[in-house]
Amino acid sequence: MNHLMAFSWPANIRQLQSVVEHGAILCDDPLLRVPPELMVDKRPGTKALSRLDTAPPRSSACPPQRSNRRSSGSESTSCATARRTVTQRVERAESCSACSIMSAKLYGRTGSAHAHAIRDFLHRSDVPFEWIEVSSDDEARALGLDGLNDPRLPMCEFPDGTRLGHPTIRQITEKLGWFRDPSRSEYDVAIYGAGPAGLSAAVYSASEGLKTVVIERWAVGGQASSSPKIENYLGFPDGLSGADLAERAREQACRFGAEILIAREGVRGEFSAGKRVGILEDGTKIVARAAICATGVTYKRLGLPNEDRFVGAGVYYGAGASEAALCGKEPVVIVGGGNSAAQAAIHFAKYARRVTMVVREDSLKSTVSAYLVDRIASAKNVEVLTNTEVVALDGDEILRSVTIRNRNANTTQTVQTRWLIVCIGGLPHTEWAAAAGVIRDEAGYLVTGADLQQNGQPPQGWPLDRAPYYLETNVPGLFAAGDVRHGSVKRCASAVGEGAMAVTFVHRYLANG
Repeated sequence: MNHLMAFSWPANIRQLQSVVEHGAILCDDPLLRVPPELMVDKRPGTKALSRLDTAPPRSSACPPQRSNRRSSGSESTSCATARRTVTQRVERAESCSACSIMSAKLYGRTGSAHAHAIRDFLHRSDVPFEWIEVSSDDEARALGLDGLNDPRLPMCEFPDGTRLGHPTIRQITEKLGWFRDPSRSEYDVAIYGAGPAGLSAAVYSASEGLKTVVIERWAVGGQASSSPKIENYLGFPDGLSGADLAERAREQACRFGAEILIAREGVRGEFSAGKRVGILEDGTKIVARAAICATGVTYKRLGLPNEDRFVGAGVYYGAGASEAALCGKEPVVIVGGGNSAAQAAIHFAKYARRVTMVVREDSLKSTVSAYLVDRIASAKNVEVLTNTEVVALDGDEILRSVTIRNRNANTTQTVQTRWLIVCIGGLPHTEWAAAAGVIRDEAGYLVTGADLQQNGQPPQGWPLDRAPYYLETNVPGLFAAGDVRHGSVKRCASAVGEGAMAVTFVHRYLANG
């Protein structure tokens, strides 16, 4: 079996801190390297992966502990940051020593879409886990399974000995102690979506005394949590991973009293006088006086034959941070010409033999931040193919090759790869809105504020004397923030700003209608 491991929390974190204390870490390397004798597992064929951007198991019972330690003036910025980060992680791990949430082992086959979904969920949730590839019937039988085709694969094993065969995300969240029902019959504000906009709204609404609940259908952090490194977010000069940013925001929201319901999806909305009712997939009703929709977008697909067949088995959407360390010096193809694609290219370049970016435009300069363009230009194993697109996918049980067409020359080439990362934007998650009578634009984004007005008049059916507030939909008391909103700037910082701003309008609505 092949292993990919992270440090378990909190047992080995003191070892990791010791390495930092003695200056044994190469601070300019995104993966902080640890001497072999300090690795968690040294079995033949095992790869130990130490990540300082992996948080300890999360729990509302485990508030973060900030370190007051200061680095000496002789330390480099990156070394000081590494030292400070490790010290904070140590303290957080120690504060979580009594928590029931533990890291897990995940056994599965290469090309398993369900195994990928679990890896993606755990990675986005900033939970350390061990991925163990099962590649033969004998290895499967050693685990008590019938063979490689046993329907119990993928299988999660927890430190208490519990095994979950082919678990759903809900079953995993239940085992980790995250799944819970709402504690109140009614809230002041219900926030749908726990991405940057939703988490920001949760922090500000809970801190200002509003009874707040957040409903998230997948993992806290939204698409931002899949970003391997965000370097242009204000206040973090050395950058931070999307998962770490999400964890910090979650901690803040929970500290102020917000409830966060994970693996729960709203499927229908009902609006009556003074009540905004969200019906979840399992029938649970969330009643609130106001609501904020921050559900973001779902990844856009290529629309090619065989695409559904290879999802999670060679075709991955978003930055693909959970998969990068698994590519094992193989060629990787990334489709897209925006910042997400550029970040993915830089991240995969650390692991892959070659990274090929497939870009429809003439260059990256008009669609990618300048610092990312410079990084890509300096990466020796990254090539950018402009005026190109992927037109075909081929393989057996997993993806084996992609066909790329040059749009100018109308020529094609086949690239052998098991890794296709698609970063071509998203589609708003607003299927529920049409049935609820909430106005959307032609692309499905929620329309708010002045954009609702026609010839200076409120939208048809608007019941109040005032015009809709800036982030308010055509349903009074229902607001939209972040990527799901028509006309929003699709940036992490912008989403955070809109989440905070939406809470201001919630206060006005609750006070004045």
